[in-house]
Amino acid sequence: MAAQPISRDARIYIAGHRGLVGAGLWRYFTEHGFVNLIGRSSEDLDLRDSGATAAFLDETRPDVVIDAAARVGGIAANDARPAHFLSDNLRIQLNLLDSAVSAGVRRFLFLGSSCIYPKFAEQPIREEALLGGRLESTNEAYAIAKLAGILQVKAIRSQYGLPYISAMPSNVYGPGDNFTAGDSHVLPAMIRRFHDAVRAGVSEVTCWGTGEPRREFLHVDDLAAACHVLLDRYDDALPINVGTGVDVTIADLARLVADVVGFDGEVRWDATKPDGTPRKLLDVQRLTALGWQAAIPLSAGVKSMYEWFLDHQHDYRR
Repeated sequence: MAAQPISRDARIYIAGHRGLVGAGLWRYFTEHGFVNLIGRSSEDLDLRDSGATAAFLDETRPDVVIDAAARVGGIAANDARPAHFLSDNLRIQLNLLDSAVSAGVRRFLFLGSSCIYPKFAEQPIREEALLGGRLESTNEAYAIAKLAGILQVKAIRSQYGLPYISAMPSNVYGPGDNFTAGDSHVLPAMIRRFHDAVRAGVSEVTCWGTGEPRREFLHVDDLAAACHVLLDRYDDALPINVGTGVDVTIADLARLVADVVGFDGEVRWDATKPDGTPRKLLDVQRLTALGWQAAIPLSAGVKSMYEWFLDHQHDYRR
């Protein structure tokens, strides 16, 4: 089914507009002439509060909502706080979706994650693989919450006939990522680790796992552009993958980051730490059929991301 393009004066609420993905969306839509963007910080609006969320959407009456608000983190954070990841994400998306329906929001884009697919899904992963097998245990709570969001979007479409959609990005990275030690995803964690090693003059860096798993990395600016295409052209109950169609091993990623940061020492692997899912490469044929493909190579993206980190590293001092 075809959707109607959103106008440049549409009122677009970007939930989570200060996070990695939300900030990328705000930057993209601003640069492309959208003049009625709406955002609230978590200090001003707690999306876990159903009453506050409903009152906000009833007051602002956006035409479009993009849900980029979530509690996110790497393997260590998911393992340490699974109850928070499950509870917070369930409440955020439930409140946003229910309130959007009540407030008459006509278009809603729910952003999930590639981690919701079964651990041993056939590669590349097609959208139909959802709920087809057991999940990776290291992010099971987060994945269950996001799966519930996808099913809620599907239920809203069925019950109310609204053109709400879901998109599943691969591993997103870019300026504004979280580089906090012990709480970040693999790519910013590596940048921080290698950067600290260079500054400390150490000759060896240890990374988690074996280095053998393969991951697909999507620059946040590419994701933002894809979201625009989806809002303009996609209207289907089936979630749609957003990715590059290319993956690398974690060991290759470490070598790339080491080169960018300037670390020329030895990289060791701690196999006592979890690897996570062996491979997560998304099948992006349905998205490319809409006329979109990723434009930012991983090497260029990592370089620009490190430059951003250097400009903001004071925010991540221990």
